[in-house]
Amino acid sequence: MRLTCFTDYALRTLIYLGTAEPRQSSIAEVARAYGISENHLVKVVHQLGRLGLVRTTRGRGGGLRLGKAAAEIRIGEVVRATEEDLALVQCFAGGSCAITPACRLRNVLGEALAAFFAVLDRYTLADLLEPHAGRDLAGLLGLEPPQPVDASA
Repeated sequence: MRLTCFTDYALRTLIYLGTAEPRQSSIAEVARAYGISENHLVKVVHQLGRLGLVRTTRGRGGGLRLGKAAAEIRIGEVVRATEEDLALVQCFAGGSCAITPACRLRNVLGEALAAFFAVLDRYTLADLLEPHAGRDLAGLLGLEPPQPVDASA
């Protein structure tokens, strides 16, 4: 199974925005950080906005931010919402073949797909941004690492 570039870009955009929090980012910044097309990213961000996962502000001083807390964004939910076709084989999409009446492969592949999503559903965006990883991500994405909060203040 292979995820589409659309889903890949959606996940990477969420990781970038989560790493950049609390500041706003732009599509150009995200595209530059990953070396991907701004035109493709516009479509991805539009869909993420429609899903409520990204909040967009237009105009001067505008930009992108997460639309929900990172802990509320389930990876499985993002993949389900951004993949157009999760039919692993033709019969998943209503098609048939010569062995459809006796085939057990459909059930096996259905179970495998369910297991795939069961794993993805265990993780949130926050899990991908844990402090030790967040610091590494910030540097790799050209962002300032998050500053520790001073507990004595």
